[in-house]
Amino acid sequence: MSSSERKRKVDLDKNIDSLTSTNKRAAPSSTLDVKRIERLPCAEMYERSYMHRDTVDYVVATKTGFLITISADGHVKFWKKREKGIEFVKDFRAHLGAVTSHALSPDGMFFATTSTDKQVKIFDIVNFDMIGMISVGCLPGALCWVTDPLDQSTYVAVADSESPDVYLFDPYADGEPKRTIKGVHRQPVKLMEYNTKYRCVVSVDSGGMVEYWTLDEPCGLPSSVDFSLKSQTDLYEFKKNKYTPTSMTLSPDNEFFVCTSPANTVICVFKFASGKLYRKYDESIEACNTIQQSGNAGKFKLDDMEFGRRMAVENELLRTSSGRATNAVFDESARYLAFASLFGIKIVNLVLNKAVCVLGKPEPYRFVNIALIQSIPDDASKRVDLVASANPAAQKSDINPTIFCTAIKKNRFYMFTRDEPDHTEQGTDRDIFNEKPTREEASLAVAPKNKRNIARSAVIRTTVGDIHLALFPELAPKAVENFAAHSQNGYYNGVIFHRVIKRFMIQTGDPLGDGTGGESIWKRPFEDEFTPKLRHDRPFTLSMANAGPCTNGSQFFLTTVDSAPWLDDKHTIFGRATSGADVIHAIEAAKTDKRDKPLEDISIMNIQVNYD
Repeated sequence: MSSSERKRKVDLDKNIDSLTSTNKRAAPSSTLDVKRIERLPCAEMYERSYMHRDTVDYVVATKTGFLITISADGHVKFWKKREKGIEFVKDFRAHLGAVTSHALSPDGMFFATTSTDKQVKIFDIVNFDMIGMISVGCLPGALCWVTDPLDQSTYVAVADSESPDVYLFDPYADGEPKRTIKGVHRQPVKLMEYNTKYRCVVSVDSGGMVEYWTLDEPCGLPSSVDFSLKSQTDLYEFKKNKYTPTSMTLSPDNEFFVCTSPANTVICVFKFASGKLYRKYDESIEACNTIQQSGNAGKFKLDDMEFGRRMAVENELLRTSSGRATNAVFDESARYLAFASLFGIKIVNLVLNKAVCVLGKPEPYRFVNIALIQSIPDDASKRVDLVASANPAAQKSDINPTIFCTAIKKNRFYMFTRDEPDHTEQGTDRDIFNEKPTREEASLAVAPKNKRNIARSAVIRTTVGDIHLALFPELAPKAVENFAAHSQNGYYNGVIFHRVIKRFMIQTGDPLGDGTGGESIWKRPFEDEFTPKLRHDRPFTLSMANAGPCTNGSQFFLTTVDSAPWLDDKHTIFGRATSGADVIHAIEAAKTDKRDKPLEDISIMNIQVNYD
């Protein structure tokens, strides 16, 4: 164990914060708990990231040590977990559109995906091969693998997204269903999981109704659970609160299941046998804001400006389809739960009801879908056929526990381990470029560029006075081009300084004057331009304001504080003020309301740009 890892372990043992929960139950910590924590990732920053061509929607970890990643263009990639990092295995173009549902078999050997093409693709994970394709006669919804108690055959259960029916298909046969399950739900089924211990399916329909049912006719409640009436349980939780969860995960011991929902960002953990709600965590914007404003926020506390930025990204997550990919996963002991939140990836001790660590808090991304690999079973390494064929599944090693995750609108997935990224290693980058550029991207890269004048400096003429700026077109070409073009076109004329925070910054560039408007000269957000050569290490730094990664528009700000390192690699620096400090301080000293808007308007009259 490295010295940094030992220090982090001590920090985790000393700093365990309580989470908001509907059920509170304390239990003493033990040496076994410490060992369990040592088998969980704990690094604050991701160690590596890998690419897809399109936005990565889902990551799935298997018991056999494989990772499956799914992107919005229908590609399914297989990776093998190694002692250090992962190794790419195979890429399938499974569907022409986005994967709408996927399911991993309980033994981790098979995987199924479906899309709007009305096809279900079946994959053999250990042999990384597509072994079947089922054409179904409906628009498929939820998927899960089930075992028929009559003949112990394995089937793929496919829910009809337009009716309450569920069809059972033989993964090795044609497209005719072996059985049709009717009457369990009254509305289309959105989620399904098969519990191998209790030999039943737990499912949720579009109305939020949760049902347990067996495959034996008449598909009723299993006798192995501790209740006979649903009124004895908390399974009406979603129906009562009028929302439908979008993910459901069973614990490795099949004693719990967890559901998440982007509608109200609540994580609900149920005991399977009793159907009782065991833990309920509120990750809504309102709850996060309460934590941020409280005096004992502890490890969750963010800088106010960073918290505002994350709030904007959170709102976007709730409005878009990305929110449907949110999930939560158990560790191998079923004692810990990991899920992505506004503050980062939280790992929670369910028994103690406390957060043991938060991963990714310093990172600028909003993580969404996660998967956890802690170990690989010995069974694969003992199979003679796999060893003889040099199959990757037979290569057992001591695995560094890793959380894999996606991020909103990113074509990458990220790896959190127990090791922080090594910035001292020469010639390495934690963001791996494992995809070749497209023909269009390559042609753009070699195309001759027309020579044009470059903006080098500017003068902002305000109602208080002039501010002279030096611009950095070589280090932030897009930001400078955007600022210069807007200035030349008169876009900023009459725009007010809508946000002024003393001893921090002054912000402007929004034609609406409330911080919600403005667009780039390309009529769409443009990417960030970060470089180690430009830091927020001095006052009067000119930077782009944004609502999250790669959301730059027209708004910008000038810092007034000596240094603001928390803004580095989150806001593009494209200039600095060379004179007019008295004007900047005069704007900074203006009286403001509770939203930091000056009581008396201070506006830009025009901006003069000086070119080569």
